[in-house]
Amino acid sequence: MAAPDTLREAHPTERAVGIEHYVSDADGIGGRLRESPEDFRVRELEAFDAEPLDADTGSYPELVIRATLRDWDTNDFARRLSDALGVSRERVSWAGTKDKRAVTTQLFTVRGVDAADLPEIRGAEIEALGRAGRSLSFGDLAGNAFEIRVADAVDDAPERVAAAVRDLRRFAGGAEGADGEGPGADAADREFPIDATVGVPNYFGQQRFGSRRPVTHVVGLAIARNDPREAVRLYAGNPSETEPDDTRAARDRVDAAFGVDDAVADGVADSDAAGGAERSAADGTGDGDWAACLNAIPGKLRFERSMVHRLADRDVDPDAPADHDDWWHALEAVPSNLQRLFVNAAQSFCFNRIVSERLRRGLPFDRPVAGDAVCFADGDAPGELYAPDTDRLQRVDADRVEVVSRHCERGRAFVTAPLVGTETELGDGEPGEIEREVLADVGVEPGDFALPGEFDSRGTRRAILLRTDLDVSFADGDPRFGFALPSGSYATVLLREFTKRGPLDL
Repeated sequence: MAAPDTLREAHPTERAVGIEHYVSDADGIGGRLRESPEDFRVRELEAFDAEPLDADTGSYPELVIRATLRDWDTNDFARRLSDALGVSRERVSWAGTKDKRAVTTQLFTVRGVDAADLPEIRGAEIEALGRAGRSLSFGDLAGNAFEIRVADAVDDAPERVAAAVRDLRRFAGGAEGADGEGPGADAADREFPIDATVGVPNYFGQQRFGSRRPVTHVVGLAIARNDPREAVRLYAGNPSETEPDDTRAARDRVDAAFGVDDAVADGVADSDAAGGAERSAADGTGDGDWAACLNAIPGKLRFERSMVHRLADRDVDPDAPADHDDWWHALEAVPSNLQRLFVNAAQSFCFNRIVSERLRRGLPFDRPVAGDAVCFADGDAPGELYAPDTDRLQRVDADRVEVVSRHCERGRAFVTAPLVGTETELGDGEPGEIEREVLADVGVEPGDFALPGEFDSRGTRRAILLRTDLDVSFADGDPRFGFALPSGSYATVLLREFTKRGPLDL
């Protein structure tokens, strides 16, 4: 693993969400993702069994289908499928949501229909597999297998890819000399196709926080600090430079209603993103003209409009106490899944910060140190995945470091860090010190997540090392990366080590 003083600094957009460094110091290959949908192929790996198609529909009311979708958002396809079948959208279920600009293969279940009812839909290949007694859910998704082409990479991309692979092999725990020629080095590091086990920090990728306006975690931190007023302001106001003029103007109007000017708002947003201690951006008394805000907010910002509608309906005083019920009422105008996402993004930001600090200090990721908490491997996961089971945790004291390290080396255990919540137990020793320092800097602690309704979170832990068996080829001149990741991990977190480009540049 790279020593702390040699770590390459991450892109500024990534640092805003807690991703501070790269593991590999190799120069990036540049390039672009998703030049066409075929450049980004995703195949779900599910733990879901189906009965034959002629199974009794009374006991097995769900039709199980496999759909290969080109340039389809998962939610849009589900809506199109339900419309074509003439059934409620609520009768269509799936295990994982996929990005639109890709070719994705995944399972769906549709309650109360037969295989003969399946429609033809442009851009979709639909195959009936069988029947099931229950619908698919998120827990059925074990992981995803990826085949990704990077277009327009630099001319010396093969050399840069090979150098990055050497770094990532070491990070995953592979024995190798610093020059790539020591024990454990082989032709896979120098010739293509490459076939190697690599590892990267298991960061939450930019998508978790919002690619063009990464504020989801900042809203969540305000919620955890019991400041729903600021959470509403940060979501409905708080303009970003990347937004269109009409959106920026609308958010400026919301900030004015809260009594915030542009300079103060920008400063606090930056402070919160970095984990600063500031709590309110108010520089004076706002006008509270929520009707004027609604006139300014375009219809495309429907969730922001829903929040402000509730403020207008109750004629909320902009100077009401920060934790007043009216502010919570406004926050709860958004769908329940978005309410949960706010808090989840705050937890993810803290996790990224903790992982980055561990990387900066040079602590290992592939094995524990005294004070760590490890989880064991998921024995039911498909064989192509290195999948942790965070329901099976064990603390590691000094006497057990060696034996647990052997389990980690064999892929039977994983070092973890907290996704902080009310039931999260922090680590001991130096890992626990890192966790407590980051949470103190951000201004939250486990008990802060005892929140109303959908905002409440018990927390969990997450593996800090993302390990995968990587295949890389240059068959047509551009690099193609093949790998599989467990559910909840991000392909872009691996690819960023090779491209060295910002999230918005890909």
